[in-house]
Amino acid sequence: MKKITLAALCAATSTFAGPFITWNGADEYANDQVQTGLGNETETSGFWFSYGDDGDGGASAVRWDVYTDPLPPHVLEPIVLECKGLCGTAMLSKGTLTYTPFIGLGFSVVGQISYEDFSYATGDASSWGGLCVTYTSDADIQLELGLGKATDSTINYANPAVNLPASKTSNRMVFSWSDFKQPSSYDGAVKIEGEAAAKQLAMVKFKIQAEDGDYHFNICAVGPKDGTCPEKCGTPSAGIQIARGTSAVKAILNGRTLGFTGIKSTATVEILNSLGQVVMKGAINNATNNAATLSLASLNAGIYMVRVSGKNVNFAKKIVLR
Repeated sequence: MKKITLAALCAATSTFAGPFITWNGADEYANDQVQTGLGNETETSGFWFSYGDDGDGGASAVRWDVYTDPLPPHVLEPIVLECKGLCGTAMLSKGTLTYTPFIGLGFSVVGQISYEDFSYATGDASSWGGLCVTYTSDADIQLELGLGKATDSTINYANPAVNLPASKTSNRMVFSWSDFKQPSSYDGAVKIEGEAAAKQLAMVKFKIQAEDGDYHFNICAVGPKDGTCPEKCGTPSAGIQIARGTSAVKAILNGRTLGFTGIKSTATVEILNSLGQVVMKGAINNATNNAATLSLASLNAGIYMVRVSGKNVNFAKKIVLR
């Protein structure tokens, strides 16, 4: 059988590019939206969602550990705040299925195609290098690369994936894109592996598929391959990742004023929005007083990345403006 690749079947459609900020449910400002850095103008990227087998006759469902408000956009935020992740129980029930039941969680990489088309657009996530994940689960989880409804159906939903083995204690795993493979049982004509899938990525999905029963899980963190996924669930990110300089460096948000201390020389400050666009830029010169502030009053409410670089310091921190 002739091998066909998907290179020509799917094109990336993301408009903006920026850093993929590791989502860690234990962080102070974590919510139910992953900052993928590949969102488009619809601003719908990164929101967590759940899915299941009910379309084929299954009776599986997720029982969340915390009550959730069914109204969007932040449906799952109460769970993140309480569990420091996405925690619940996969209640698997085969119903009339001809295969093993499943439920899944996922987030979109780019968001919907347009305000009128709710299908997920694809983006080139090659720069992530792969994925890091911290989790607990009573059952194995398949970490799958979703390529959009049309492409997924073309490959009969045999998406490239890696296995997250069941672990009742915190487990941190790191994968390169090349680790993601289609199931060995797949014998379809259209083939795609992890590195090619990363260039046309629509969703990152966590799929729990097992025999009938209840399986507890907590997705605690997910990020790029070199991201800061913690070793243990419930461990906050360092906040400021210092590549050079001293641990005395701090960035503190007080209302709409961002203060810096411990920077002993001139440094450049950039504020990036959730699309990775630089929306504010300035300079800090702390050679004399070792402290400085930056007003963010002109920015809209939302999640931003603060990036500071200079001779003696290089760090980044996620902030939330209310």
